[in-house]
Parts: sequence; structure tokens; C-alpha cells
Amino acid sequence: MFVLAISFFGSCYYNNAEDLLGTANCDTTNVTYSITVNKVLTDYCTSCHSDASLQGGITLEGYDNVKKYVDNGSLIGSINQVGFSPMPKGSAKLSDCDISKIQKWISDGAPNN
Repeated sequence: MFVLAISFFGSCYYNNAEDLLGTANCDTTNVTYSITVNKVLTDYCTSCHSDASLQGGITLEGYDNVKKYVDNGSLIGSINQVGFSPMPKGSAKLSDCDISKIQKWISDGAPNN
């Protein structure tokens, strides 16, 4: 009986809420560049891709710079890790929720809002 209980509880381990809940609790309403997208980029991208640190010759500081990579498909391709250099390099993939927010913003026309 004890072994069965250990087996049961050991099989229900999740690292974080996203693993447990998926993206069902991911709010993609009212996604804006200035509040939503820029925060994700600042948190995960601009330490390497800024004016001060132009790794790969890419800066993701400022709307106009980000929009270039939206338009050529490399921003979403890189963070989805499909068809482009996977980003963030040497780190875990962005959360499904953060990717969904950026994808929603792009699908809405990537407005400068």
C-alpha cells in the first residue's frame, strides 16, 4: 500500500503552474507593445540584444527595432524555436503564455501601443 501511494504522488509532480494549468489561465486580452511585449523582451532578450550589447547584430530595444524582426518573421520564429536560431540562447524557452502574448500582439498587426 505504501509503495502504491509513493508511486501515485511521485507521478503528479509539476515544476510550475504553467505545467499544471497549461495556458488556459494565460490572459491574452489587451496585449500591448508598451506593457506586455516590451516587458517580456526586457526580461528575457535585451540583456543580449540591446544597443549596449549587440549580440548577433540585433537590438530589441524600441518599437522600430522590434518591428523589423516581427516583419521578417524572425522574432516569433526564434522564440518558438522553429526555423530560426532558438532564443533565448542557452536558456529555457519562453513560457507558452509569454509566446502566446507576443503571437497575439503580432496577429493584431504588431501595433505601437
